[in-house]
Amino acid sequence: MKVGIPKEIREGETRVALVPAMVSVLTKMEHEVLVQKGAGESASFADEAYEQAGAQLVDDAAKLYEQADVVLKVQAPTVEEAKQIKEGGVYVGFLAPLANPDVVRVLAERKVTAFALEFVPRISRAQSMDALSAMATVAGYKAVLLAANMVGKMFPLLMTAAGTIPPANVLVLGAGVAGLQAIATARRLGARVEAFDPRPAVREQVQSLGATFIEMELPEEDVETEGGYAKEQSEAFLKKEQEAIAGRLSRMDVVVTTAQIFGKRAPLLITEEMVKLMPEGAAIIDLAAEQGGNCELTEAGKTVEKHGVKIYGAVNLPAMVPVHASQMYSKTVTNLFKQLFKDQTLNFEDEITLKACITRDGEVVNELIASALKEGGR
Repeated sequence: MKVGIPKEIREGETRVALVPAMVSVLTKMEHEVLVQKGAGESASFADEAYEQAGAQLVDDAAKLYEQADVVLKVQAPTVEEAKQIKEGGVYVGFLAPLANPDVVRVLAERKVTAFALEFVPRISRAQSMDALSAMATVAGYKAVLLAANMVGKMFPLLMTAAGTIPPANVLVLGAGVAGLQAIATARRLGARVEAFDPRPAVREQVQSLGATFIEMELPEEDVETEGGYAKEQSEAFLKKEQEAIAGRLSRMDVVVTTAQIFGKRAPLLITEEMVKLMPEGAAIIDLAAEQGGNCELTEAGKTVEKHGVKIYGAVNLPAMVPVHASQMYSKTVTNLFKQLFKDQTLNFEDEITLKACITRDGEVVNELIASALKEGGR
């Protein structure tokens, strides 16, 4: 097959779906790799590197889509890109199907078999294909660096001739992949870190990174789905969370929020009244901004200042670290490709292939997405 790597066109995207080092993995499987000229430039991967790795350069996106049997991307295609994917072809990459219903419809109409990396099941043998976790690692790291630039303080404890500078206080909400990386990064910079997560099972992970785990009594509810994602909680549960968080905010220089619920609005953990409790000059980095935000005052893609606190609605932080983000993403998408095409035909009896597939044979085959599209079309 011919595997196409187009240049990402969505605003602010700097990553590339396949780095030169991964080209040989596909060519050894006897596939041709087509790369649009300039596809890797923003991530510091030159056209020459792709050629040396065995890829064929294509002048523009139209020619690439015309030839490619399989398209690998980072960002979900636009409607126009989706219309260019070869009819009956295959798409592999992020898709955000709930946010891009028109794209999903086009892919179905064109009989494209589309695989969304967000829907790769969280099972042991799919860990190497978990692009969400890979990108969350980058986002958690970058969030703390942005916070360090936003506050007017240094993070570490310093003993100086001018006196002792106390360490910054950082609160991380959510101890998933992004949260744990935020904790680790803040600790490396010398901050005093506390973390909150409604799942008691993550306490040891938080403490192993040198942070204090916030203990609290919570209503007895399931906090995690079978697939390993956070579950939507009751109003009573959220109220208890907010109370626990509010008790720490008066001394926090930085808050990094990472709480998200798969397919739904992010939980509101910090209200405007709670922001007022924070010290002047503090900062909130909201990694759930694209899902509505964990802070009531968050605006996606913007930094707003309210009540003396800067609130950054983080969007696509991995694109700020394009070299390593591309390398990590490329590894996960290549591993998924190898899984999907290890046989001559796609095996939909395999759990990974089945659950990652969104459209196939002219239909939306994922029940969650199909149901959402029907409701949206009413």
